[in-house]
Order: sequence, then C-alpha cells, then structure tokens
Amino acid sequence: MGNNNILGLRTAIYKVADINAGKQWYSGAFLTPPYFDEPYYVGFNIAGYELGLQPEEEESQDKPESVLTYWGVKDITVEYNRLLGLGAVAHSQPENVGGEIMVASVKDPWGNIIGLIYNPEFKLES
Repeated sequence: MGNNNILGLRTAIYKVADINAGKQWYSGAFLTPPYFDEPYYVGFNIAGYELGLQPEEEESQDKPESVLTYWGVKDITVEYNRLLGLGAVAHSQPENVGGEIMVASVKDPWGNIIGLIYNPEFKLES
C-alpha cells in the first residue's frame, strides 16, 4: 500500500449537555483524569488515543447510531458491567463475533454509544 497518508484513529468525540458532569462521568468510566480541560472541550488520553467531550448546542438523547467506536478492553464482561454500574444503559450485551473476539456497547447518560471490544488478534502497528 506504500504511501498511505492515513495514520489511524486519533480522536473520538462525544457531545454532552453538561460538560462538567460529562467530565466527571468519563473520568470515572475510563479511570483517567482529563489532560485538557476547557469549557469548550475536555480531552482524555486513553492509552494513546484521544477521547474528547464537547458541549451540545441542544440536549438530545436521540443520537445517530451510524458510527460506532470500540474501545479495547481486557475483560469485556467486567467493563460492560462496571459502566452499567456507573449509570450507562445497555445498548448491546457482550457477544462473540467470531474466534475469541467479543463486542458490546452501552449508552452514556447523554445517549452516546460507547463500544467495547476484546480482540486478542488485534496488534497496533508501530
């Protein structure tokens, strides 16, 4: 493929009605404090990937489901249940999608979908 200028995923952004409440919830959900914290954007470094929060102009629980970002996890059932315990709502329960690969998803308190994936076959390129 030679001269590919696409470097890979860098940032996933979630819109929230209350940026301060979102900051608190995502800090607990991802067990990471933000590294960038402004009223217009809150950024988290999640294992080298950016998770960003932006304030919504109009609060909405009816968000499109056309794009789903999966965050890698070591134990999908543990993380799925932990997020539900923090107030997330089930979107799709953990399921095997082939081999040892497992996926699941939840909705945060603002209706954003958070995908979870356990994929022992996936290795990051250097």
